[in-house]
Amino acid sequence: MFRNCSFVNSLDTFNRKILKTAIYRKEHFNAAHRLFNPGWSDEKNSTVFGKCNNPNFHGHNYELIVKLTGEINPETGYVFDTKVLSDLIKNHILLRYDHKNLNLDCEEFKTVNPTAENIARHIYTILRSLIDSTLDLKVILYETERNFVEYPA
Repeated sequence: MFRNCSFVNSLDTFNRKILKTAIYRKEHFNAAHRLFNPGWSDEKNSTVFGKCNNPNFHGHNYELIVKLTGEINPETGYVFDTKVLSDLIKNHILLRYDHKNLNLDCEEFKTVNPTAENIARHIYTILRSLIDSTLDLKVILYETERNFVEYPA
């Protein structure tokens, strides 16, 4: 009786669409760094980066959130196995950055200022190469409780 109604037809179309679902994995690591541009004077570095330019470095308790968005696999019920995601983060991110001096211990930050923006970008690049490209990936990195970045934005 209502089959010819455009509202019902719209619902049928909506119900046939595959809606995506997001999963999140939260991790934690501690790292030291110094924000510094070697092309600038000490005065300019101090003016621009303030306390973060301390020549003896300073540290943060980083909170990392990795978000994957995609279709739910009908066979597993997963967008992505969170145990596999946890292992990827631990093996490729936490082991690389946790309790490290980013400037001194990590090749990628020998020539790139280890800002939260650049750290998040590097984490994304590492994980993107390990996770199927059919899934959308987003990295959210909290440097402090009040300062965080998202990549890509």
